[in-house]
Amino acid sequence: MSSTDTSARSGAPIHDRDPAADTEPAELAWRQADEDVFVATSRGEFAGFVTVDDTAHVVHDRHSRRIGCYPSLAAARQALVDATRPPSRSRERLHRRILSRRR
Repeated sequence: MSSTDTSARSGAPIHDRDPAADTEPAELAWRQADEDVFVATSRGEFAGFVTVDDTAHVVHDRHSRRIGCYPSLAAARQALVDATRPPSRSRERLHRRILSRRR
């Protein structure tokens, strides 16, 4: 089926998806939007931004939620990369174990 085929029920286009695209972390592409704003995209989608305020670099995710404040632009960018990386299975298991102990 090609990406231009349509669904028989809805008439909406059906897009072929690459399953590997969802499992591999995408690299962030950075653009300077203003003198004090840097914007990141991942696979063409908005991923977050960094604002620079005197000595602080404040990172926000794709929903504009604040991730943290960092002393350098490099540290701020890495924080967004870490925040957008899907969790590993071992980390998920650890998280579930911690939550089960709290019950």
